[in-house]
Amino acid sequence: MARLRSAGVVALAALLVTALVAAAAAVVLVRRPLPDVSGEVAVPGLSGQVRVLRDEQGVPQVYADDAEDLFRVQGYVHAQDRFFQMDLRRHTTAGRLAELLGDVPEAVEADVVVRTMGWRRVAEAELPLLAPETRAYLEAYADGVNAYTAGRSPSELSAAYTALGAQVDLAPVEEWTPVDSLAWLKAMAWSLRSNYDDELSRATAYGVVGDVDLVEQLHPDPSAAGNQPIVTTTDALAPAASTTDVGPAPLGGGDPADVDPAARAASTDALTAALGSAGDPLGAAQRALDAVPDLLGARGAGDGGIGSNAWAVSGEHTATGEPLLANDPHLAAELPSTWSQVGLHCTEVTDACPFDVAGFSFAGMPGVVIGHTPQVAWGFTNLGADVTDLFLERVRGGEGGDTYLYDGEELPVSSRTETIRVAGGEPVAITVRSTGHGPLVSDVLPAVAAAGRSAPVPDLAPSSGLGGYAVSLAWTALTPGRTMDAVFALDAATGWDDLRAAAETFEVPGQNIVYAGTDGSVGYQSSGSVPVRRVGGGLGQTDGTWPRLGWDPAYDWTGTVPFADLPSELDPADGLVVTANQQVTDARSPFLSADLAQGYRSQRIREVLEGWVADGRPITTQDLLDLQTDTHDPFAEVLVPQLLAAPLPEGGGSTPEQRAFTREAVALLRDWDGRTTADSAPAAYYAAVWSNLLRRTFADQLPEAAQPSGGGRWFTVVGDLLDEPDSRWWDDATTTTVVETRDQVLGRALVDARLELTASLGADPEEWRWGRLHRLELRQQPLGDPSVPWPVRSLWTAGPVELGGSTSVVDATSWDAREGYAVTAVPSMRMVVDLADLDASRWVDLTGVSEHPWSGHMTDQLGAWADGRTFPWPSSPEAVQEAARDELVLTPEAAAG
Repeated sequence: MARLRSAGVVALAALLVTALVAAAAAVVLVRRPLPDVSGEVAVPGLSGQVRVLRDEQGVPQVYADDAEDLFRVQGYVHAQDRFFQMDLRRHTTAGRLAELLGDVPEAVEADVVVRTMGWRRVAEAELPLLAPETRAYLEAYADGVNAYTAGRSPSELSAAYTALGAQVDLAPVEEWTPVDSLAWLKAMAWSLRSNYDDELSRATAYGVVGDVDLVEQLHPDPSAAGNQPIVTTTDALAPAASTTDVGPAPLGGGDPADVDPAARAASTDALTAALGSAGDPLGAAQRALDAVPDLLGARGAGDGGIGSNAWAVSGEHTATGEPLLANDPHLAAELPSTWSQVGLHCTEVTDACPFDVAGFSFAGMPGVVIGHTPQVAWGFTNLGADVTDLFLERVRGGEGGDTYLYDGEELPVSSRTETIRVAGGEPVAITVRSTGHGPLVSDVLPAVAAAGRSAPVPDLAPSSGLGGYAVSLAWTALTPGRTMDAVFALDAATGWDDLRAAAETFEVPGQNIVYAGTDGSVGYQSSGSVPVRRVGGGLGQTDGTWPRLGWDPAYDWTGTVPFADLPSELDPADGLVVTANQQVTDARSPFLSADLAQGYRSQRIREVLEGWVADGRPITTQDLLDLQTDTHDPFAEVLVPQLLAAPLPEGGGSTPEQRAFTREAVALLRDWDGRTTADSAPAAYYAAVWSNLLRRTFADQLPEAAQPSGGGRWFTVVGDLLDEPDSRWWDDATTTTVVETRDQVLGRALVDARLELTASLGADPEEWRWGRLHRLELRQQPLGDPSVPWPVRSLWTAGPVELGGSTSVVDATSWDAREGYAVTAVPSMRMVVDLADLDASRWVDLTGVSEHPWSGHMTDQLGAWADGRTFPWPSSPEAVQEAARDELVLTPEAAAG
C-alpha cells in the first residue's frame, strides 16, 4: 500500500505514545476489540443455529443448515477478525481513503486515480448481472458483517480506529453492502493486470534509447528461455469455432509474424522517426497510476518478480495412488495477510445448501477463492493475459477538451464530477473524463497532460494541438462481469465439468486453474476475459505491446476470446500439470500476451517432478511441501561460469592486492550449488553481483521507469547478452571515449559487490549470509509506517525475518534490484491437498487469521511459514471437531414480542 507518511500520522502517534506504553491503557485500547470466540450469541437474520469451531491457529470452520446462514456467519466471523482491513479495502476500492485516513496527500492521490477508473461504479453495475442466489449470498454476508458491527463503536472493532481517532474525526461505521464485496474484485484485477508496466516501459525506454530493436531486446518473447509451456499438445486445446460477431479481424488475435513484412516495416519506420524526440512520453502516467495501492502486489508478474506456483500430480506417481495438488500464490507481503483461512460447511449437502468447502478467502468477500470441496481441489496462478492497453487520444475544445477524434469524426468526451471528502480537510472536486476506450488517466495529474504533449505518434498522425494528446486506459475489468458467480460455483464443484463451468464466468482477473479430483483426474483450465486485437503492421497493433493510436479504429479491440478457445487439458499423458505464470501453449491462437513470465520457476518445478517420476519414487505430500520451498536459482547455472571466467579490472588504480581482495569473494561461487538459503554466503555475493551487473549494464541507458527489477525477464535478457560480448548494452554511455565490453562489466560488478558487502556484512566473505540482506518486515498500514514512533508502530509490525529464496526461484521471496535486497513479495500462503485423505492436507498462511494485536493469531503462523513448515488442515467433521479449541454457537435472534 502507498506509504502514508505525513505530519498527521506522526502527530497522532505522538499523542498516543504515553497511553499505549502504559499497561492499563494498552489493555483498554488494544484488548478491547478482541472478539468472543466461544459461548453463545444471538444474531439477527439467522434461520437456524450455526456453529463456529476454531483450531489452535484460530481458523474458523462454520457449520450451518442453510446456505445463506453459512455466508451470514462468514461475514460475522470476518468482521470479528479483520474489520479494519475490510474497511480499509472498502475505502480504497471506492476512492475514499481520505475519508478514513484524513488529509494525507498519498490518500487523496490514490482516491483520485481510483475514482478516475471507477472501480466502485463497475461493481455497482455488476450486482444486477449476478445470479439470484449469488446476490442472496452477498446480502447474507453483508447482514452478518453488520450484525457484528451493529452497536459497536470503531474502537470496539479495532485498536487501529482508536489510533486514527486521536488525529481524525472518525465517522460512524457504515453498514456493509454487497457492492463493498464486489469492489474488492476490481482491486484484485488491478494487481493482476499483467503487461501494463511492460507497455509503459517500452515507451519510456524508447524515448532514451531511440531504437525499437534494442528496446525489444529488453522484452523477449515468453518462449525465448526455452522453458516448457503449461499445455504441450495443441490437440488438447480442442478450440471451438469463434462465433462472436465483432468485425473482420480474426478472433484468434494473430501473431506479428503473420503481418506483411513490408507493411510492418513501413509502419514501424514511421513511428520510429516520431519517437526519436519523445523523451519520456508516459513516465508521468506511470507515476500517476502508481498512486493506487498495489493491494495484491502483482506488479511485474510477467517479469517473474511476482506470480504464483500451482501444480498437480496424478495418482500414478503418488504414494497414495490419488492426486496431490500444491499452490502458493506470490503476492505483496501484507499484515494482516492477503488471505483469510476458513471452512464453510453445510451440515447436510443438498441442492439448496451445496457447500462443503475449505480454503483461503478474502476478508470482505464471501466464499472460498482457493481450496477444496470433498471431491475437487483447485489452485490459481495468474494467467498473465494482456488485458490493458493505453490509447493516445486527440482531444479538442473547452477546458481540457470536449471532443476526441475517432475514425475521422469528432465525438463527445463523456464527463462526470466526483467529490472526494477528506477527513479534517476541504473536499476535493474532480472531473472524470472518458472516451470510448476508457477513462482519461492523463487527467489524474498535471504531469500526465504534459506527457501527452510529447507522446510518440507516426508522421501522419493528427496534430495534438497545444493541449497535447490525452491518454486513456482500456481494461477488461472496467466491463461489468460475473466473477462472483464463479466463486460460488467453484465452492460447490464436484468434478471437472463443474470446475470448467465455473471458470467460464471467472472473467477478471484471468487465471490458470489447476485441478485435481477424487476421481483420479488432474487438469488445467485457463479463464478470463482476454481482448482480441486486429492483426496489423503498426508497432504493437497486434500484440498490445506499445501505446495505441486512439483515433484509428484499426487499433481497437474487436471482442474477447470465446471461453471454448481458451487452453484446457484433462489428464495429460505424463500425469503432471505445472503452472507458474509461464507461456500457456506454443500455439499462436488464441493470443494471450507477449509479456508472460519466462518460465524459470515452472521449469524447475517440472524438472524436479520429472526426476522423481523417472526414479520411480512415489511422491508424497511432504515432497511437494519441500518443493514449494526450493531455493535453487536457475540462472546461476548460466551466469556463474561467466563470472568465474571474467577478468578483474587492471590499471586505473587497481592493484594486485585489490584484485586478491575481490578474488576472496569470487571464490565463494566456485563450489556453490545455486541454492539461495538464508545462511548462504555465496547467495549473498551472487545477489550483490547481479544487482551491480544490472546497474552497470543498463542504468546509463534506461530511464528510471524502465530500469531492471532483476526478475526472470532479465535472466533471459542478460543471458542473451552474454553471447554478445560487444553489444551496445554493455557499453557505458557516460564514458564517451571508451567502449566497454561484457567482460569489463562482469569484472567491475564482481569488484562492486565485494566492496558493497564488505561495508554491509563485514570483511570476511565466509561470514556473509544472504538472510542478513534479504529480510522481510511486515507493516499494517497506516500505523505500521516507519514514521510512527516505535511504541505505537510495534503493535502493527512484525519482523524483520531473515529469509532464503529469491526472485524467480520456486521459493519466490522477491526483491527489487532497483531498491536493495529487502523482501517485497512472498508466497502469500502455501497449501498441499491430498485427494486420498483430505484431512492429511497441509496449509499455512503468511501471518495469521486475525488483525488484532495481542489476539494470539495476528502473526502466529509467520514463524512456521518462514521455516517452511505447515499446519494440519482438518476438513471432515470428525477432524475439525478433534482439532477444535473454541466453539461459538450463533442462534437466531428472538423476534420482538
